[in-house]
Amino acid sequence: MFRKTFTLLSVLAVASFMAFSAIADTYPNRPVTMVVGFGIGGSADRMTRSTVTFLSDALGVPIKVINKKGAGTMIANNYLLRQPADGYTILASTFNPYIPVNILMGGAKYRVEDFAFINAQWFDRDVIVVHKDSPHNSLPELLKAIKKNPKTISCSVLQGSNGHLMAVLLLKAYNIPQESLNLVTYQSGGKARSAIAGNQVTMAIVGAEGSAGIKEYLKPLAYVSDKDNKAWKAPAVNKALQPLGIEVPLLSGSVRGFAVSRAFREKHPERFDKLVQAFKTTVTNKDVKKFLKRVNIGHEWTGPDELDRIMAENYNRYVDYKDLLK
Repeated sequence: MFRKTFTLLSVLAVASFMAFSAIADTYPNRPVTMVVGFGIGGSADRMTRSTVTFLSDALGVPIKVINKKGAGTMIANNYLLRQPADGYTILASTFNPYIPVNILMGGAKYRVEDFAFINAQWFDRDVIVVHKDSPHNSLPELLKAIKKNPKTISCSVLQGSNGHLMAVLLLKAYNIPQESLNLVTYQSGGKARSAIAGNQVTMAIVGAEGSAGIKEYLKPLAYVSDKDNKAWKAPAVNKALQPLGIEVPLLSGSVRGFAVSRAFREKHPERFDKLVQAFKTTVTNKDVKKFLKRVNIGHEWTGPDELDRIMAENYNRYVDYKDLLK
């Protein structure tokens, strides 16, 4: 009788503990912090602040946005990886090119695999532009000018970005020494765009969507894609280069989105799945997509697996070309 009673009490105790644990581990049950890898007003910041209200509704808790800019997103990345692996800190940033560049050229101690990517919400391919008052009307014409008159043409790019790499690849494809182009590198995309909008440099290679606000000051020469860009009325870059008989590799451009630490995904897979579902519910909602489109913010859904693949592919591309950026 005692043994039966003890067994029954044990079963009830285990059941009560499991029920209590389920209640105690309800995720999320307190505010979440979203850390942005750039300053206020940048593309990643605008994407985040335009999305968090809807995401907060999906998660059922408030979301606090903080900005940790600097060191090419390394400050924000390291901040995320130092936080408890509990899912209450989410990174919002431009993952490509910054994470690969940080690892290969910036001395970062982390790896691509240390991040559990949730979604790539905003893809922004580069556009090659000159100021609207520039005498140059095509990419071949511009490259010929660089080759004929070394060091007379300047180009603004974000340091270590896809635009930076594309500038070097264009020179390489047309057999132009790198020193023939005055490459002006900046630590923020905003400064690189301001330089070309203010006619302080001859050309720039910058994100097309991120540069929509200064479009009226620019003349597009090519779009770094295999397709033309109708909004910019810019031909695909290799189509633009056909008169010169050359081609360049296509780079994927900026990849902006959200991630957590890999440690969190491994420690709490059920929480990670709930977080992913909340993001998917948010970004695939028709009203949310309509709003994001209206304010010129990306609204794609890729999911974790596809973004893992994209980041691995981009990292390998930078491994292949990192020596060109030295």
